[in-house]
Amino acid sequence: MASDITTTQAAPGRQRSDPVAQALAPGAMFALYQPIFALDDARVLAHEALMRVAGFTDSPLRILDEARTRGRLGEVELLAARRGATLMDAAEPGLLFVNLSSRAILHADLRPQQVLDSLAAGGRDLGRYVIELSERDIVEDPAELADALGYLRAAGIRLALDDFGAGHSNFQLWHELAPEFVKLDRFLIDGIARSAGKLTIVKALVEVAAALGAELVAEGIEAAADLELVKDLGIGYAQGFLLGRPQRSPCRTPAAEVLALGAGGAALHPQASRVAPGRRIAAAHLLVEAPALTPANSNDDVERLFQRHPDLHALAVIDAQARPLGLINRQVFNERMARPFTRELHAHRSCSGFMHEHPILAELSDGIADMADVLRGEDQRYLADGFVITDQGRYRGLGTGESLVRRVTELRIEAARYANPLTFLPGNIPITEHIERLLAAGRPFVAAYGDLDNFKPFNDQYGYFRGDRMIRLAAEIQCRHVDARHDFVGHVGGDDFVILFQSGDWRERCERIVAAFNEAAVQLFDPDDVRRGVLQGEDRSGRPATFPLTTLCMGVAEIAPGRFTRAEDVASFAAAAKRRAKHEGVGVRVLEEAEAHALAAADAG
Repeated sequence: MASDITTTQAAPGRQRSDPVAQALAPGAMFALYQPIFALDDARVLAHEALMRVAGFTDSPLRILDEARTRGRLGEVELLAARRGATLMDAAEPGLLFVNLSSRAILHADLRPQQVLDSLAAGGRDLGRYVIELSERDIVEDPAELADALGYLRAAGIRLALDDFGAGHSNFQLWHELAPEFVKLDRFLIDGIARSAGKLTIVKALVEVAAALGAELVAEGIEAAADLELVKDLGIGYAQGFLLGRPQRSPCRTPAAEVLALGAGGAALHPQASRVAPGRRIAAAHLLVEAPALTPANSNDDVERLFQRHPDLHALAVIDAQARPLGLINRQVFNERMARPFTRELHAHRSCSGFMHEHPILAELSDGIADMADVLRGEDQRYLADGFVITDQGRYRGLGTGESLVRRVTELRIEAARYANPLTFLPGNIPITEHIERLLAAGRPFVAAYGDLDNFKPFNDQYGYFRGDRMIRLAAEIQCRHVDARHDFVGHVGGDDFVILFQSGDWRERCERIVAAFNEAAVQLFDPDDVRRGVLQGEDRSGRPATFPLTTLCMGVAEIAPGRFTRAEDVASFAAAAKRRAKHEGVGVRVLEEAEAHALAAADAG
């Protein structure tokens, strides 16, 4: 049963107390028809007949649930199938999906001949019907269900497995029933253009469907971006409010949204998040239960607590409202107390005199991926002091720098498979996959290769932390100035980036990216270097040299349909454009094909 449900409104007081009796009353039940579109040519493949009852304002599922409880499910579903078959003109082209439940079929509520007679009453050939198996109950024996459905399939009726990915649907049922259609539940489809997790699942289901010979129908389409992605994945059919709502009259015109598919080029696939859903770790998972002190406690109290808790690396100092004031590092404390006369002078004084003020704080709910910014910062106290974990600003415990480094390292290794660990932009594998999709779409696109000029001298002089800030700045500016609906930003590695443009104003976007970066990057230099306009350092031979301030250059290659067949060739063409931009010292350089051939010949020579 499709998840797109509308109800017929009735005046207050008209709804009967017995929904089953109301549904079975003469003339009360009718059908609404929702179209299912073929995505390759925008034609209406089929309509799904959805049960409605005059005057019943709740969801029709309430009627089915009540009928199931009272053993009358088969009776209600049979009437719904008959009404759906007879209320649509038999001359209407396409297939008709009607809903039946496995429970009604297996419990002998419905005999095969009853179903065949009800559908035949519609006047159309039985080969134009699809039984949509609405799976709201556990099927303990799929082979038994397949045998029961065999009588209907022998008459030419086809089968669709509904709501796959929700409820009790499973691969055993799919394998045993061998349906002609599998309808993917709206949970998997709604928002797929923004969810790498849903995309991964649906990609796998596309492969399963191809292997098992089933056509997929994407249910719950309500956003154009989701429709674009579904089409890009090779799913043949779609249904949802964006394409057509349930109505009494069948749809006879192509959906404008389907006709527009492909106009924007290849769909952008969402990239995996920094942390896989099953591996999400928060500060709470690093919590070390530890007592805390207040300024009223003495240094003697600190010493006793450290003796009582030999595994603690630090102790927090909090105020009367349990808000953290500082952190006392065990090693630093012991070293200071070991100095001559320190114990005699400070043993009975407030412990706040030995605390490190302004400790690094993390809320229980803070994700480890977000806490990775601590590791990139110039304040490296966390390595020895660790950090204080709070709950709505109140002290809860401590975390160690060692545990944070270990967990962040694990996450970076995991993320690096498909995303750059510094910027978390798509890495080489997703870049290659997107180029292949663009080539397969047969539409023109533009590959821009971005590179930082004189980045090494900057990194050498200011260090890796500031160098990372510059790379993240380049990533942020590129993402800000592209069209997120059509353009793909990837991070090859180091200070190299790739943008795959499908937006028509790509040249202006490249110019804005270069200008914005060059203006913002100046803020990362020391004022004296900015005044001089150069960096002083050493060349590759170790001799003193001066270097211009770091800027961004972009080499751009226009890719016409049919020019290339391999992603590697596109990447090489864009890299050649980048080399030309660096050689000429320009911000944006568009490379012509003849120039690329000349460069390739020069490299070969």
